[in-house]
Order: sequence, then structure tokens, then C-alpha cells
Amino acid sequence: MSKRPDELKHKLKNRHIQMIALGGVIGTGLFFGAAKSIQSTGPSIILSYILGGIVIYIIMRALGEMTVFKPSSGSFSDYANTYINNYAGFIAGWTAWFEYTVVCMVELTAVTFFLDYWIPGLPHWLICLGLLVLFTLIQLISVKMFGEFEFWFAGIKITAIIFMLLFSAYLVVFNPKIHADTISNIHSYQSLDVFFASGVKGFLFSLVIVIFSFGGTEFVSIAAGEAENPRKSIPKAIQGVIARIIIFYVLTILAIICLYPFNKLNGNISPFVDVFKEIGINRAADVMNAVAITAALSAFNSCLYAASRMLYSLAQQGSAPNKLNQVNRVNIPSKALLFTSFCILVSVVINYLFPEKAIMYLLTIATCAILTCWFIILLTQIYFRKQHDEKSIDYKLILYPFSNLFAMAVLILVMLIMLWMDDMRMSVIVTPIWIMALSIFYALHQKVRRN
Repeated sequence: MSKRPDELKHKLKNRHIQMIALGGVIGTGLFFGAAKSIQSTGPSIILSYILGGIVIYIIMRALGEMTVFKPSSGSFSDYANTYINNYAGFIAGWTAWFEYTVVCMVELTAVTFFLDYWIPGLPHWLICLGLLVLFTLIQLISVKMFGEFEFWFAGIKITAIIFMLLFSAYLVVFNPKIHADTISNIHSYQSLDVFFASGVKGFLFSLVIVIFSFGGTEFVSIAAGEAENPRKSIPKAIQGVIARIIIFYVLTILAIICLYPFNKLNGNISPFVDVFKEIGINRAADVMNAVAITAALSAFNSCLYAASRMLYSLAQQGSAPNKLNQVNRVNIPSKALLFTSFCILVSVVINYLFPEKAIMYLLTIATCAILTCWFIILLTQIYFRKQHDEKSIDYKLILYPFSNLFAMAVLILVMLIMLWMDDMRMSVIVTPIWIMALSIFYALHQKVRRN
């Protein structure tokens, strides 16, 4: 039974917020996409992750500046609505909801690929359907239960990655055969022709997968609307972005390319699983495959939460049907959550029709949505600064406005790079069509509201 529209309750503790921030960074992009990104450019992928890490840190500082000033579950959609206009909030909110919904589909599909490592032949569509129903029910119970699931899911994958790094360091230093192979690998990587295995073109192409890997970092801002103390927990979570990028991306990729030649990786399974399997440590490969499944489920859990809250916020703004602006007895936006879950059923159909290519189709669509949302965040922050005295802002974007403009330029560059890529070109072409369709829908929506 639904209540009247109401504010969401502040049930997420600081430990939940920190794990949501950590979990948002580590998902399919690392456990599945990393192999493809390494193959695209070789060891120079480390530079791609560093560049991408700088950009996402700027974006998160810009978003954090507005979030600390005014915490909201609508996040940048609410801020665009407030500081630019209702149209900007409409475009931002629906694009963000679309992004998170598609990423949910990506993460569910990734789980099916990881399960194929153990039990090949399982119907991908059936697995997607079962997991969707399970996690929807979990999130309908309470936001605290969502926070607990995310806390433990994120904790498992973070702990596993740290142990994997320590174990890899042990192998590189103390295992005679691995040590000798590592020295040989590093020696060959010193050549620029090997370090940039596919030249400048391959390096630029790798940036696209890197950008997708960081998608979801902004979840922490959405969770601020239900956090107990967002003014304390949000800056703390954002400050750790650079450290997380270095530990969970740069060091893990470095471990992979030290343990095994990058050009022999299998792009169809997790590189962590592939490396341990190839060097003959099958138990470690099994453990990392289990962790990859946990990581994908964690990312799916966060995306489903973020999508439902964004839709709820759109309804509060008057940019979505009013029925979605309702919470149930435990203050969960149940109708927004169920509508989002219903839309995610598309992944079940896609996995039924295209089980082998589903993840690539979905990944390309999600990447363009991520770029659009991040660009809107940076643009909104410029408008925010124009309307507020700098002295009234407690948490500031460093080197503003130069850092802001630098990040916007990189996002535009990545979008242009996608036009050169056969697998990505169509999604770039579809992006302006999506915005145009939203604009028409917005005009009709405004006309109905006036009448």
C-alpha cells in the first residue's frame, strides 16, 4: 500500500556510503572489460586508467561540491533542474535513469558469462530473470537491507582484490618460474612498440572501455539523499577516488601484465581468472571467478538502486508520471523500483535472442549515456558556481574552472573516438536521436501540464 509522496528516510550509515563509493568503481568494467582494454593498447592501458582516473576525480569533485551543499537522491538531475532549468533536469534525469537501467542489463549479462566458466550451456536469459526478481525483492524490503547487501558484496570484492595483489606480488618475487617470466615480460614492455601495442589509435580506443569502467562512481551522490550524515560521508568517499583508482585498477592491471603476456589473454573471460588458470593455479582462478560474480551482482544492486531513486526524483520534479512519486510503508519508492525492474526485463529478451553478443551491444549503449551524464554534471557545476558565492561552498572543485573544462574536453574526445570504432559508432549516432526524442517528449509533457 502506497503512502503519499514523502521524503526518503536517512537509513544509510557512513560505512554503507563508503562501500557504495568503492563498489561503484569496481564492476564488470574491471572484471570483464579489462582484458579487452589491455588487448587494445598493451601495457599503456595503465596510462589510460590514470588519465581516466583524473577525469572521474574532477567529475566527482564537481558533483560533490553540489551534493555537500544540497544532498538529494535526484543528484545531478535535481541540480540541473535547480541551477540550469527544468529542461536540463529532465534530460539529465531520464538519461541517467536510462544509463543505470542499461548498466543493470550489462551486469546481469556479465554474471551469465562468468557462470559459463563453471557450467557452460546454462540459459543466459533464465539466469538474468531469476537474479532480477531476487534483487528487486531485496530492495523492496528496506533501504537498510540494500545498504547491508552492498556493504558485504563490496567488502568481498575489495578484500579479494587486495589478497590477489599480495598473492601476485609473492609469485612475482618468490616463485622462480613466474619471476623469470615477469622479468622477461617487463623487459619486452620497455619497447615503445610493445608498450603502445596498437599505437596511438589503440591507446585512444582503450579510453572508451576505461570510461565505461568508471561509470557508476556517481552513485555515492544519489545515496546522499538517504545518508545519515552526507556532509561528512560524501567528501570522505570522494577524496578516496584517486586511491581507489590506483589500487583497484592500476595495480591490478600491473599485476596481470607482470604475471602473463598481455597479448595472450582471452577476451571472453575475466583476465584475473584467465591469468591464474594459465599459470596453473586453478583454485585461485575459481576464487577470482566467484569474486567477479560478486562484483557484477554488487554493481547491479547499486545500479538498480540508483535508477529507481533517479526515477523517483524525476516524478518529484514533475518530469515523470506522478504515480512514481510514492513510497511504500517502509519508505521505498516501490513503483519507481518496479517500473525500472520491468524495463530491465529487456535484458532477458536480448540474452534470449543474442546470448553471445548481448554484453557488447549493451556496453556500447551504456557508454554514451555515461558520457552524456558526466558532461551534464560538469556543465551544471558551472551554473552552480555562477549562482553561489565561493565562500558559501564548503567542499570545492580544485583548479576551477580549468579542471572542469579539461574534463569536458576529454569527454568530447572520447565521444569522437567512438565514432571511429565499428562496434561503438551506432551508439554515438543514436545519442542525439535519444536527446531529440526526450526533447519532444518534454515539450508534449509541458503542454499537458499547462492544460
